[in-house]
Amino acid sequence: MSSPSDVTRRSASAEETARANRTWWDGEAADYYAEHGAFLGDRDFVWGPERLREADVHLLGEVRGRRVLEIGAGSGQCSRWLAGQGAEVVASDLSHAMLATGARIDRRATGRPLPLVQCDGRLLPFADDSFDVVFTAYGVIPFVADSDVVLREACRVLRPGGRFVFSTTHPIRWAFPDDPGPHGLTVTQSYFDRTPYVEQDASGRATYVEHHRTLGDRVREITAAGLSLVDLVEPEWPAGHDEPWGGWSPLRGRLFPGTAIFVCAKGPLPLE
Repeated sequence: MSSPSDVTRRSASAEETARANRTWWDGEAADYYAEHGAFLGDRDFVWGPERLREADVHLLGEVRGRRVLEIGAGSGQCSRWLAGQGAEVVASDLSHAMLATGARIDRRATGRPLPLVQCDGRLLPFADDSFDVVFTAYGVIPFVADSDVVLREACRVLRPGGRFVFSTTHPIRWAFPDDPGPHGLTVTQSYFDRTPYVEQDASGRATYVEHHRTLGDRVREITAAGLSLVDLVEPEWPAGHDEPWGGWSPLRGRLFPGTAIFVCAKGPLPLE
C-alpha cells in the first residue's frame, strides 16, 4: 500500500469512514497477517496486545453448542479457536481480503472452512434473536463513526440474555502519543477531544480513520442499545511479555491500560 501523504484530526462521516477503512483493510490484509500472524496464532483467541486469552478468562461464558457471531473477524483466528471449543461460529468482516486470508488459513491449517460473511457491522444480515453470543476483538468499534449503531445491531441479533463482548483501545490512550517509548508517556491532547484520527492522500481523501469515545460514551452507548454492562476488564501487561504492538508496549502497559474489554448482556441484569 502507498503511505498516506497526511495525518490529521478532522471530522469524518460514517460513509467516508467505511469507504476508507474497507479499502485500507483490503490492501493491508496480506501484510497484516505477515506481521501479526505469529502473535495472533491461526487458532487462538487473544483479546488484545496484552495477550489476554479467552481460554484463561472465559469472558464469553460457555460456548460449546452455542451459536456465536464474530464481527470484525479479520482472518478469523478467534472464530477458529471457538469452533475448536465446540461453538457454532460465523465469522464476519467488512473486508473481503481479510476474509480471503482466513479462507487460505482454513485450507492450510484445518481443512474445515469457517462460515465467512462479508458485511458491515452496522447492518448485520442476520435475523433478530439468532445468536447466543456476539463479540469482536479490536474489530469494528474504533473503525466506524457510529459505533452506537454497531451495538444496537449486536443487541438485535442476540437472543434475550445473550452476551456481547468487545475489546477496543482503552479511551485513555487517546490522550497520549501513539509511541511505545518514553515519549508515549506524556499527555499531549485532551481525553475529551473526540475529533477522529484521519490518514488521507494528497487530495484530502481519507485512507484510514479511527474514532474515539470516552468511557462514559461507551457506557451510554451500551445502555441505549438495550444491553447491560456486566464487567469492564482492563488487562494489565503481564510479566514476561516483551513483544510490543505498535504503540502498545511493556513500558506503557505497566503504567496505564491500553485495552478496554466491555462485557455486556442483552436486557436488564437479574436482581440479586
